Amino acid sequence: MTRMLKIAVADDEPEMCEYFQDTLCAMGHEVVGAAQNGLELVELCKSTSPDLAITDIKMPDMDGIEAATRIREHFPVPVILVSAFHEPELIQRALQDHVLAYLVKPIKQADLETAIALAMRRFQEFQALHQQAADLRQALEDRKVIERAKGVLMKRAGLDEPDAFRRLQKLSNDKNQKLIDIAQMIVTAEEAMS
Repeated sequence: MTRMLKIAVADDEPEMCEYFQDTLCAMGHEVVGAAQNGLELVELCKSTSPDLAITDIKMPDMDGIEAATRIREHFPVPVILVSAFHEPELIQRALQDHVLAYLVKPIKQADLETAIALAMRRFQEFQALHQQAADLRQALEDRKVIERAKGVLMKRAGLDEPDAFRRLQKLSNDKNQKLIDIAQMIVTAEEAMS
């Protein structure tokens, strides 16, 4: 199924926390702590950096959905919500908050295993997409700087576009630096001279 995970759990019912502790450990996971409310869960996640959080929705002080939002503000961690209720409003809030699984009590071990496997897989996919989007944004920003540097070379050295690009590549090779770094130096030097 999945590798051994460090899991934080939260439920205001001590029996549920005990159930999670026993069941998750029997499944080969480590429960890094059990919180009784959302505030405690947020602090627990900050201090233990779990691989996964499993939380009840309705708890005192802060509900599980709000706790999931606060946790995600600090670092990405997949969240599975647990509830004794199937209220459409709760499900809608969970969907808006990118919760990866929703279980209705009573929870069987097989349901928990499936939810964990799905949540971890979806979380990995979301993380990969997030990284891909960040890489694309960076590539676009780099391309803009390279285009500006080519423009500087075309203007200052009287080169056409292909020659300006070849000059950038040659400088990059000669100086053993990335093309973007050479382009940034040229743009910075042009700004200093303007």
